[in-house]
Amino acid sequence: MASSTANLQRDQALERLEVRTYQPDDQTSVARLYTDGLLEGQIAANDSGADIENIIAAYFGESSSHFWVAELDGQVLGMIGAACEEEHTAEIRRLRVDQQWQDSTIGEKLVEIAIAHIKHHGFLKVVLDTRFERDTVISLFDRFGFQHTRSKTIQDKELLEFYLDLYRPTAGDTGE
Repeated sequence: MASSTANLQRDQALERLEVRTYQPDDQTSVARLYTDGLLEGQIAANDSGADIENIIAAYFGESSSHFWVAELDGQVLGMIGAACEEEHTAEIRRLRVDQQWQDSTIGEKLVEIAIAHIKHHGFLKVVLDTRFERDTVISLFDRFGFQHTRSKTIQDKELLEFYLDLYRPTAGDTGE
């Protein structure tokens, strides 16, 4: 009974969740989410973390790139970025959700807003990679229609790469 009451309170709290554009005041929270999301506390060989140190330069230099945070009652609980990868390809970067909220809908809301932004800017494809093998992360990507393209090992860690073709209708599209 207590568990269902807690879940109801959590669901009601999530109704107040706001996904909004990153502001410089969010830097400490974003850096914490980034650090908390590192596997075994180590930055991967293919990740300098430089974009986290200077989000304005990395994500606001061109209109097709952007960075958002998910905020609940003044606390930043998640983040996501979108950036131009190639001419017709955008990349979703830095998807992180506070560890205590990872089983919530925060990740889904962040991915939704990033994909909407990417579609608005006319990209045909979205790519992302993750070193996390958690079923919840993979099921999140599956819900949006991402396809697992390949896995590779970097410093004894498996990197999973995904893509989404935006020019093909997905299960959730109505064709309108």
